[in-house]
Amino acid sequence: MIGFFIKKAFFDGWDNLIGLVLFNLIYIVIMGLGLWGFSTIGVINAAAAYLFLAFVLLIYSIVSGGTAAVAYNYSNYQRDAWNAFRTGIKRNIRHSLLFFLLNLFALVNLLLLLPFYMAMGNIPGLLIAIVLIWLEVIIFLGIAYYFPLMNLLPGDRPLKTAKKCLIIVGDNLGFTLFFVIYRLVVFAFSLFSMGLIPGFAGAQLAGQDAMKLLMMKYDYLEENKDADRKHLPWADLLYDEREKVGPRSLKNMIFPWK
Repeated sequence: MIGFFIKKAFFDGWDNLIGLVLFNLIYIVIMGLGLWGFSTIGVINAAAAYLFLAFVLLIYSIVSGGTAAVAYNYSNYQRDAWNAFRTGIKRNIRHSLLFFLLNLFALVNLLLLLPFYMAMGNIPGLLIAIVLIWLEVIIFLGIAYYFPLMNLLPGDRPLKTAKKCLIIVGDNLGFTLFFVIYRLVVFAFSLFSMGLIPGFAGAQLAGQDAMKLLMMKYDYLEENKDADRKHLPWADLLYDEREKVGPRSLKNMIFPWK
């Protein structure tokens, strides 16, 4: 399953390379605006700088709700992007707001709360810091599944989606740890390409691909309640997806029309 995920994520990104770059340009503008505003305003007023950073994070969250719809289309071999992006921003606004709150907490925790409690230098401060570190880790692990799960279970409310993300993490800890490494590799490549590829949009597409494959597991287990959870027939479950991705060569990657 992991091998096929890597293949699917790569070719989904390759097949939609131009679209990913264009959406990543939006993220680059948002990140640039955040860095410029935080450094500029911070010279004048630190509190105002943090408020501005929160505002930029809100914009980022809303845009992420839009690109989540695009990632869903790309993962399902559909090319509709801009219409999906505009529709996704409006349709996913409630999920985007919870996404903003989770990221805001993680940011405040990292920049303000953790340094404060660790600087206390006593046992209560250390215990609170440990709890906050674990909350940071849990958010980091679960947030990658948040928008993909929202796309696959659109009837769930934001809090229910977030709770299910925690269940996904606990039930698929091995894959989740692998996915952490994968995300770090994506981050490294994104730094090298100045955020153009894979970037934020590529990371969302990979998350959608991962969640799509994991949901195949749960659909199978729901239909086969006596099945061995540790030995699933992945070859059968992934058959249709393998057919859709198809065999690839360097030639048809570069010249798909031939």
